[in-house]
Formats: sequence, structure tokens, C-alpha cells
Amino acid sequence: MSQFVRLLHLVDSALPTGSFAYSYGLESSLTFGLIDTPFKLRNYLYAYLQQVASLEIPFINSCFALPEGTDEMREMAADYDALLLVPTLHRASIVQGKNWLKLLTTFYPEAKLEELINWFGAQNLPLHFTLSFALTLRRAGFAQADLQAVFLHMSLRDQLSAAVRLGFLGPLEGHRLQHDFYTVFEHLLAAHAGHDYTQAARFAFMLDAAQVLHEDIYSRLFQN
Repeated sequence: MSQFVRLLHLVDSALPTGSFAYSYGLESSLTFGLIDTPFKLRNYLYAYLQQVASLEIPFINSCFALPEGTDEMREMAADYDALLLVPTLHRASIVQGKNWLKLLTTFYPEAKLEELINWFGAQNLPLHFTLSFALTLRRAGFAQADLQAVFLHMSLRDQLSAAVRLGFLGPLEGHRLQHDFYTVFEHLLAAHAGHDYTQAARFAFMLDAAQVLHEDIYSRLFQN
């Protein structure tokens, strides 16, 4: 029980990992009119969570399955880097990965997370947030199934937090939506729980387009 409570603390939005600053396509979708009704926001959130489950969960699984410091781990990290095609998200993922690793190093010195930093540096590979999240928490002794669930939770929470800060939703409405969407977590996790990184997939093409457009907007999130 205490270990799961610690995990809840680590994914608290108050921790300074930088996730609050990025909307992953939501802000540009609102700016360019791709989302202009609550119904469209629900559709967007479901597509977003489906892509998180199909793309990120398989890599989290592989972070637990593959031995560290091997060619297989290097290939997985290189594949993840290659899948992040949107420059804004690529940069954000690296920044968040560094912030997360710095945070976990202070909380769990016994996990010797500096070894991860050194290995990724020697391979000349960026340590993206998803990999940093899974590899550090694996070393710290957390359960894979718990990480899958809280990763989806973080993804949903950050999207709804951005929608509230952008003025599209009120706080109560945002929390009600978050509560409603927890009902699909079990289905999403069951569909991808056994997948490894070679089965990871991107399929939400409109979401990808919105993410590309993000660099063309004046972001209000950075002003809040």
C-alpha cells in the first residue's frame, strides 16, 4: 500500500516535471477550430488516450522486459526517438525526461539512476520521458501494472488541466470528465497490456496534424 501511495505522489501534478506546459495538440486544436464543442473534446480525448495506450504502453512494457545496457534496449530507445516526428513534442519529451530523472535521483538515491544517465549518454541517445518514467520506476521497485494505469491517468489529467487553463472547461466540468474517462482505462490497458515496443503504433492522424500546427500558434499556456 505504501508503495502505491508513493507512486501517487510521484505523479502528482504539483511535482516540477514540466508536463503542465505542454498540451500535446489540444491548444492548437482549439485555436484552429478542430475542437469547438464539448462533444468534439470528448472525441479528441478518447483518440488521444487510444494513441497513448497504443504507442506508450508497449514501450513501458519493454522497459520492464528488456535487460538494461543491451543492444535490445538501445534499439528500443532508438525506435522511440524515431517515432516522435513532431519537433515540439520531441523537445518536450527530452526536457521532461531530464526533469523526471533529476527528480527521481533525489528521491531514490539507492536506485543508482546515474547509471541510466551514463548509459544513454554513451549510446548518444536522448532519454525521453516515457522511457525515463518506466526505467527509473522499475529500478525503484514499482509494479509494471501500476505504472501502466498511472501513465494513462497522467496523460488524461494533463489534457484536462490544459483545457481548464485555456478556458474551454470549468474546473468542475474537467474533473467530471476525468471521472467519466476512467471507465475506459481497463479496456485500453487490456488491449495493449501484452504488447512490446515492436507493436507500438500511431494512428490518430488528425492529432498528429494538430501537434505539428502547435509551433504556428502563440501559446497561452506559457502565459499562465
